[in-house]
Amino acid sequence: MLSRTIRPAAALLARPAVQQQTMGMATLKEIEQRLKSVRNIEKITKSMKVVASTKLTRAERAMREAKKYGAANNEIFTNSKGDSSSEGTPKILYLAMTSDGGLCGGIHSGITRMVKREQAKQAGDLAVVGDKPRAQLSRAMPETFKVTFGGVGKDVPTFAEASVIADGIMKNGGDFDEIRLVYNKYVSAIAYEPAVNTVITAAALRQAAGFQAYEMEEDSSNDLAEFALANAIYTALVEGHAAEISARRTAMENASNNALDMIGSLQLQYNRGRQAVITTELIDIITGASAL
Repeated sequence: MLSRTIRPAAALLARPAVQQQTMGMATLKEIEQRLKSVRNIEKITKSMKVVASTKLTRAERAMREAKKYGAANNEIFTNSKGDSSSEGTPKILYLAMTSDGGLCGGIHSGITRMVKREQAKQAGDLAVVGDKPRAQLSRAMPETFKVTFGGVGKDVPTFAEASVIADGIMKNGGDFDEIRLVYNKYVSAIAYEPAVNTVITAAALRQAAGFQAYEMEEDSSNDLAEFALANAIYTALVEGHAAEISARRTAMENASNNALDMIGSLQLQYNRGRQAVITTELIDIITGASAL
């Protein structure tokens, strides 16, 4: 009779241990699944870092070649800007330039903030290259949009792409006196910063004293201004592309390091949980053997 009375109590006492063991095994299974997921993510980010490092070399080489033309192109506007005889406040068209790609840190948001700062100094219309800044700026200043361009940044930009953008701005950019290109300036393999480059129109170029000093049989200012705009856009695109690849490599390196830290933490948590489950099972076995 006494054994019959003790059995239900023993069963009640055994239930919490079984539940605790089941909960421990479920927790270990969850940790194991999360550990496997983080390991897969670490492999992906590490591969993306290697790819970005390979692309960066080609992007830097293209940027060095493009900056040669950009330096000669800037001489025209540097000598023309100060000699312009136009009066009044010029009409500005801001051209925000990044790309459609993601996973590259704050490279797009930096351009967005720079455009907002420039707009606060002097308001103007807006043209955007890239889906990322278009999505950000369309919420802040939708009324200023004139034209947008997409499909840029998948590979090293070409002069043909820059010519298409320049032609679209000339046709759909509205009335403006100068264009201010807002792009990412490549500083080093680990640093970049937003920059602004000003390009004047053909009308402002004709009014410059330095341009009027030369005698020309026919007016070539329109062709010169459009070619110079395409050249400036091309230089900014290539330099921004190099900055984006550099930022993506840095972002993937940081993500890989964070994944490795998380793997170490989860592995330690898993080992401790597994050790706790094994210890609980040993205690149950020893207790059962002692009771017998």
